[in-house]
Amino acid sequence: MGTVDTMQLGIHYANFTHPDWQHQLTERLTETARIADQGGVAQFTVMDHWFQMEVLGGPSEPMLEGYTTLGYLAAVTERLRLSLLVTGVTYRHPGLLAKTVTTLDVLSGGRAMLGIGAAWYEREHLGLGVPFPPLKERFERLEETLQIVRQLWSGDQTPYAGTHYQLAEPVNVPPPLQTPPPIMIGGSGERKTLRLVAQYADACNLFGESPDAIRHKLEVLRGHCEQVGTDYEALEKTMIFRGDPTQDPDAFLAVMETYATLGISMITMTPPGDDPVAWATDMSERVVPRLSEI
Repeated sequence: MGTVDTMQLGIHYANFTHPDWQHQLTERLTETARIADQGGVAQFTVMDHWFQMEVLGGPSEPMLEGYTTLGYLAAVTERLRLSLLVTGVTYRHPGLLAKTVTTLDVLSGGRAMLGIGAAWYEREHLGLGVPFPPLKERFERLEETLQIVRQLWSGDQTPYAGTHYQLAEPVNVPPPLQTPPPIMIGGSGERKTLRLVAQYADACNLFGESPDAIRHKLEVLRGHCEQVGTDYEALEKTMIFRGDPTQDPDAFLAVMETYATLGISMITMTPPGDDPVAWATDMSERVVPRLSEI
């Protein structure tokens, strides 16, 4: 996968509670994705939740299942990389997860990415009856899942015997179009998460912090890469950024210059306000072309 030469934009469609969502949710999501696809946006992501997060209103607000949504978006777009930000490791058995992302990759023409993390939203697990193990076990399951997915995508059908998962026949036909689809691990934890990025992933996704904080996280990641013997430079470094660049594109682009010098090659943003279609249009026309020049 490697790094890219220019700064790219990813749109993270996290909020479905826009005006009259009961009648316009699908149309609004579809149009936002189409505009992003045609307007130079590189990536489109949705969340892997069954309940909306409490900071966005909680379970009473609308939330679509992630991979079903990405499969739908694959049919209405042509260029966007499609991913969850991020898959919760507790939500699906890893063999089935590999099959799901493979299916998305095949049907999208090679545009799938596996974004994955250790999961955190206990309320929705309890709410819908899904086991929610302690954090230590979730990280153990995350590492085994990364091993299993990579094995399935390599075509190696050797039985897998882990602490939490055992696969008697790791068969995955048809294989993904990408060889293999990129893996992005979300989160900034220095001891576990960034170590897993160095060992298993193609990309990181850091929380939007100050340039100094991002510099530190990337230095930690570089150290993990040196320890496990992987190529730090080949990793794609992405981060979540909050705000609205359309309010002051010049100021936004100046900040992006700073992050680009640190190695960040993609910023992921959630459309603010009540009209994601208008925002995506504005971003595509006024910001993305200039962002790509950084």
